[in-house]
Amino acid sequence: MVKAFRICAVTVILAAIAAPATAQFPPAPDDQQDRAAGTSRKPAAPAGAAGPNINGSWSGEITQVGSQTPYKFELVISAKGAETKYPDLDCTGTLTRVGSSKSYAFFVEVITKGQVAKGGRCPDGTITITREGDGLAFGWFGSVEGNTIVAYGSLRKK
Repeated sequence: MVKAFRICAVTVILAAIAAPATAQFPPAPDDQQDRAAGTSRKPAAPAGAAGPNINGSWSGEITQVGSQTPYKFELVISAKGAETKYPDLDCTGTLTRVGSSKSYAFFVEVITKGQVAKGGRCPDGTITITREGDGLAFGWFGSVEGNTIVAYGSLRKK
């Protein structure tokens, strides 16, 4: 009951925030013309940013928010793709690069061994990576059974 109340409260707050935000940013003139003509036009894709140089074999420890015990993490990124390993959790995954900026690379992770849905300990999620000196700063975000999970860490070349 308390959880349902919290969800409703968050929804109401988000709705209250979104309404003024949409009023603050009205559609551009081109958007209005497209709507009047009955067509929809997708915005032009931004020029592809190469993103940071992150290829290689990386390892480190990841800390899950709310947990005191970090766990080992391994990451291999190449031109052919990217893979993750969580040795302490007996999980592996594959990454699909979904975007980048000048400083960050963004991935969607699909767990291929140790999936929560099959009794394992690892959910699918999203990963954001940036250079941190000679290493990488790593952030992970996902959800399991309605609970938000966030993890972070620093990785070094193997």
